[in-house]
Amino acid sequence: MVEGVFNLLLCLFLGQERFGNMTRVYYKEAVGAFVVFDMSRVSTFEAVLKWKSDLDSKVQLPSGSPIPAVLLANKCDQKKEGGQNLSQMDQFCKEHGFTGWFETSAKDNINIDEAARFLVDSILVNQQSSASEDRDTDKVTLHQEALPAESRSQCC
Repeated sequence: MVEGVFNLLLCLFLGQERFGNMTRVYYKEAVGAFVVFDMSRVSTFEAVLKWKSDLDSKVQLPSGSPIPAVLLANKCDQKKEGGQNLSQMDQFCKEHGFTGWFETSAKDNINIDEAARFLVDSILVNQQSSASEDRDTDKVTLHQEALPAESRSQCC
């Protein structure tokens, strides 16, 4: 399982098209995802929406809603060359269904733990709300109207 998650993240990070037809295998039973782009390579940001669309089309939560996906702007430790306008990232994420986003550096371990914690928290919120919905549908409520007591004059 861990190897599959690593491979998926590697595919998303590298953006290699040759893995495109294998994504369903990696997505199977996923409950959350990171979509990673390289801040120093504009082409990787341009592929973000393709990956998000692919993810949403191939895996959903039991409720039918998309799994939480966090966008990671990696290599924030490097000088940005024609980089993305990060001031608009909140709006971009909202418009395209990302749960949130983080500037990260895998090399310098910047915001990696925070992003992972955020994704796990999002997953747990979804699982808790799903569990409460399941409990509500499994719950049986008995409604009994009070019946007048009958007096019996004989032994039963």
